[in-house]
Amino acid sequence: MEVNDFWRGRNVLVTGGTGLLGSEMVANLLRMRANVVVLLRDGVHNSRYFLEGMDKKTTVVRGDLTDFRQIERTLNEYEVDTVFHVGAQTIVQTANRSPLSTFESNIQGTWNLLEACRLSRLVTRIVVASSDKAYGSQKILPYTEETPLQGEHPYDVSKSCADLISLAYHKTYGLPVSITRCGNFYGPGDLNWNRIVPDTIRSLYLGKRPLIRSDGTMTRDYFFISDGAHAYLTLARQMDRPDVKGHAFNFSSDRPYSVLELVRKIIQMYPSTLEPEILNQAKGEISHQSLSSERARTRLGWQPRYTLDQGLRITIDWYKEFLKTHG
Repeated sequence: MEVNDFWRGRNVLVTGGTGLLGSEMVANLLRMRANVVVLLRDGVHNSRYFLEGMDKKTTVVRGDLTDFRQIERTLNEYEVDTVFHVGAQTIVQTANRSPLSTFESNIQGTWNLLEACRLSRLVTRIVVASSDKAYGSQKILPYTEETPLQGEHPYDVSKSCADLISLAYHKTYGLPVSITRCGNFYGPGDLNWNRIVPDTIRSLYLGKRPLIRSDGTMTRDYFFISDGAHAYLTLARQMDRPDVKGHAFNFSSDRPYSVLELVRKIIQMYPSTLEPEILNQAKGEISHQSLSSERARTRLGWQPRYTLDQGLRITIDWYKEFLKTHG
């Protein structure tokens, strides 16, 4: 079966459709002729979802993940077959400032969605977005899927909890759930300016020195958003298999970079002669993280399609055009 044939006419719910990953997921699903329903809390007018007119091509349900009845109604009224649960509060600093709202969105929102799916007789596959942060701080890197989930800070804990709740719904009720644990997404459309990639590019566009909140030595996997969407779609298509359904999968570039390495690479590619300013103020964040995507590569036949340089070139070009109008 061709990919397009698999998604053509399939009723798909995407939570968090205006976000970086949500917008990319919706764009891919629309190209493959899926019937897309998007649960939206906020109408972020500059997001790709609205800029590219996706709101005109999808069914928009205004609601919040904490509203169980709205989720239940959406699944039933639009006869949803597949759910991509990517809606969440995703900013570490926001979680540190406001842990309760983060727990409500990321933990309660997940159990509400899963319970509504359990009560539905139509949902056949659910992909839940966890995170590399769910593993917390570990002595042994890279993380594998057998690494214990032990988040310590509010955002990390919210992802550990949502991850475990999702697996519990599969093991207890047989709910068709699989989990994604991805590295740090970057790419066109990220409007969270406190993230390192968009903030660095915007600073260079404005002729300002990029700011590094940490000491620059923290290491992360930086994962291009197109590769992320491809990972989600690949996983969902194969969820009828017993070695896929009910399992977690790491997805990453398998090559961590320090924050300073990343910023210097963006400066070089922009190009600019500005030097970054290292603030060394970051608190409550994990120092070093990296993922092994060996399971996804061998079991799903998935691999990233873009190098960091390729992804950054596309991203820089997008922001240069975006900032001409919206900067």
